[in-house]
Amino acid sequence: MSQTTQNSFNGHDLAFEPIIVADIGGTNARFAVVTKYDLDSNQFTIDHQFTFPSAEFQSFESALSAFLDKLTISKPSRACFAVAGPIKGQQVFLTNLGWNFNSQDVQTQFGFEQLAVINDFAAFAYAAPYLKKEDNIQIKAGQAAPGANIAVMGPGTGFGSACHVSDIHSSAVLSCEAGHISLAAVTELDKQLLQVLKESIGHVSVETVFSGPGLARLYKAMAQVKGLPSEDLNAAQISARAGECEVCDATLNQFCDWIGSVAGDLALTFGALGGVFIGGGILPRMTERLISSRFVERFTEKGIMSQYAGQIPVTLVVQDNIPLIGAAACLHSRNQFS
Repeated sequence: MSQTTQNSFNGHDLAFEPIIVADIGGTNARFAVVTKYDLDSNQFTIDHQFTFPSAEFQSFESALSAFLDKLTISKPSRACFAVAGPIKGQQVFLTNLGWNFNSQDVQTQFGFEQLAVINDFAAFAYAAPYLKKEDNIQIKAGQAAPGANIAVMGPGTGFGSACHVSDIHSSAVLSCEAGHISLAAVTELDKQLLQVLKESIGHVSVETVFSGPGLARLYKAMAQVKGLPSEDLNAAQISARAGECEVCDATLNQFCDWIGSVAGDLALTFGALGGVFIGGGILPRMTERLISSRFVERFTEKGIMSQYAGQIPVTLVVQDNIPLIGAAACLHSRNQFS
């Protein structure tokens, strides 16, 4: 059955051509139709949502066909898909699924007049101006400058980041490889941990500490710095033992503190006076610890730029329809400024 994930709006609806949107990940393929955009509330209406286990399909095209077969409305002529994988020109790679497709071929096969395929963190950046404060969690207070750059970032399987840039004439999203920049030390403990990490992995990037097996690496390094024994624990085990294990507790605190510095660095890099939105698969499960950590202090401690960083609000995004909103926003912004 179709599902409406946001309420319809009583305010002013712009003339809006429906958009097929998708969130394609390693576990699920979510499809929906965005049927309206309301100017007063700055919100999209998402209808006809279906979720399919990705493993049930041999290709992206077969999953899309299954969704179209379930639609009870005329097929929209516009589509935008957010995918958890690299995009090179028109070639799209979903490595965890073994799916590869060419966006131009898909556009021709399914008869779309307009089609875009974007990375999932690009979708996060496109969605940022349309997020509702009450649906998410404020980590750091501040005053977002209207129309200013917005940065998005988040640790998960990898570390993603992007920036939404806009002016009165146009808007765009800048993708980047921020996960592979060198992780910087601020405190003495940071320096000691970096030294230990370098001995085992050489180049210590943001991603190697804050994504995938990064928490386990940080735990091992923390135990060595403290001169305490360690076990072979994964991220879930470290989190579960934090109340009874000194090293686990210190590891989670350090994770939240240190990522505050990283978020502040990216805010300065992107000039994100419109705010910073953080998400990904890890931080929403650590909300209380993140709020009670030194994240805000580490975010703001930027020397002569501390006042600049201090005015930037930081929001932890916990709503789950970000890729769908971002996919709609991608085409909406392109047409709005065309």
